[in-house]
Amino acid sequence: MVDLSEVGFLDSSGINVLISAHQAAEARGVWFRLAAPQHPVERVLRLVGVDTLIACFPTVERALAA
Repeated sequence: MVDLSEVGFLDSSGINVLISAHQAAEARGVWFRLAAPQHPVERVLRLVGVDTLIACFPTVERALAA
């Protein structure tokens, strides 16, 4: 799980890192989740469609419980 609560900005480099990490986790049969993105980061994730590829939760607690 990646806690994004302290991330205020996300560009294409960050998105590529998240996608690569997701693919690596998936190849190993491990879940990969994003948690607690701030509004600007959440907006970017939605705009580029990352939220449809990687599970994204509003809080760390919800990500861990899922």
